[in-house]
Amino acid sequence: MGSMHEYTEETEALAASILAFARARIANDQPLDHAITSTDLDERAGRTVTPEGIGGPEALRLWADVLAPATLSPDHPSFLAFVPGAPTKASVLFDLAVSASATYAGSWLEGAGAVWAENEVLRWLASLAGLPDRAGGVFVSGGTAGNLSALVTARHAAAAARGGSRPDRWLVACADTAHSSVVSAARVMDVDVVSVAHDERGRLTEAALAAALAGLDHPDDVFAVVASAGSTNAGAIDDLEGVARICRERGVWLHVDGAYGGAGLVAPSVRERFHGIEHADSFIVDPHKWLFAPYDSCALLYRDPDLARAAHRQDASYLDTLNAREEWNPSDYAHHLSRRARGLPLWFSLAASGTDAYRDAVERVLELTREAAELIRGRPELELLMEPELSVLLFRRRGWRPDDYEAWWRRALADQVGFVQPTSWEGERVARLCFVNPRTTIGHVRAILDTTA
Repeated sequence: MGSMHEYTEETEALAASILAFARARIANDQPLDHAITSTDLDERAGRTVTPEGIGGPEALRLWADVLAPATLSPDHPSFLAFVPGAPTKASVLFDLAVSASATYAGSWLEGAGAVWAENEVLRWLASLAGLPDRAGGVFVSGGTAGNLSALVTARHAAAAARGGSRPDRWLVACADTAHSSVVSAARVMDVDVVSVAHDERGRLTEAALAAALAGLDHPDDVFAVVASAGSTNAGAIDDLEGVARICRERGVWLHVDGAYGGAGLVAPSVRERFHGIEHADSFIVDPHKWLFAPYDSCALLYRDPDLARAAHRQDASYLDTLNAREEWNPSDYAHHLSRRARGLPLWFSLAASGTDAYRDAVERVLELTREAAELIRGRPELELLMEPELSVLLFRRRGWRPDDYEAWWRRALADQVGFVQPTSWEGERVARLCFVNPRTTIGHVRAILDTTA
């Protein structure tokens, strides 16, 4: 067992092989690839976890030749399904360094340097949203974890404001187009969701929220409202200013889910569409989406971090030393304790390239989205459903039934033209493209649209 932790000649050779693989993966364009069945993988890979081990070289060969080709590349320029990823070269390289360093970043005592760097990035993100200087938070695994942790904080703050009393059922309000993780968080927390009807663009509006709250028997049981700063399905930005106004009037926590779209804050061309986000009590954005960091990373920010600390800090005898200190412990601001330094790859990339480069990259994606919208408008067989607010396009192929959309994405992936997914809009099956990769060109889009002919 001890040999696993020693640096031997075999380890040196394995290190060279792994670094060579990583270098090639980072330097060269990768195929889009596609999933295969578990039966096929069983046959091609065989048994890999054995009492005696198969050896590092063989394990690496199996990954490179069998398992990696059965794993899609979200950073491929033609990966336009769900929300892709597009990590910078610098962020990927530094992710290797973070892993190699076995960095722990749950507390200041153990990870002061890493936490300091992460906090600098969080301050930059807070400034983009217009949050006050005292704002702060933590990097968690993704938007689901961020939404859950923020809502746990909101409920804890609401209970404290009521002197510890609790209603029969807590309520959280959001548009019926809010991300599925909001409903999931409510289920985990055992609270009920007030689902508010969306407008013609899929947005939560001030008027609709006011009407929904007025129709409740116990509107004071709503402890939080969740608004979207770029919905995943359509890229819609809710009426943040109007929703914030209602939250201020009622003393209700406003959480803004910008997991995908929050990156648009860096782009001057769309910044005004986020007006009102500065009133948020909490806010999330996923760097592994449109801020060009590796998986997995979500920046969770609080207007008043002390409220989050009151909700999330864990007390145990072995933690007494940490809890007695005044420094910033990231484990105090979400539902986790142990954590890796998820924000460091973004910090390194920002430090290396500068925020102007990020602004330009996001603007480039927005410009491509507008070009793609024009391309769709120019094809008589296609119909653009709405003008894009950010970088998501919804369109229909005239004459297609739901099965045709299913066949379309499978055909495009099989031919390695692109990875796309249909979605639903107002009960109708339609096509959807999501852009975040600055390396995607109008040529990639044209090739994908050709598959609808």
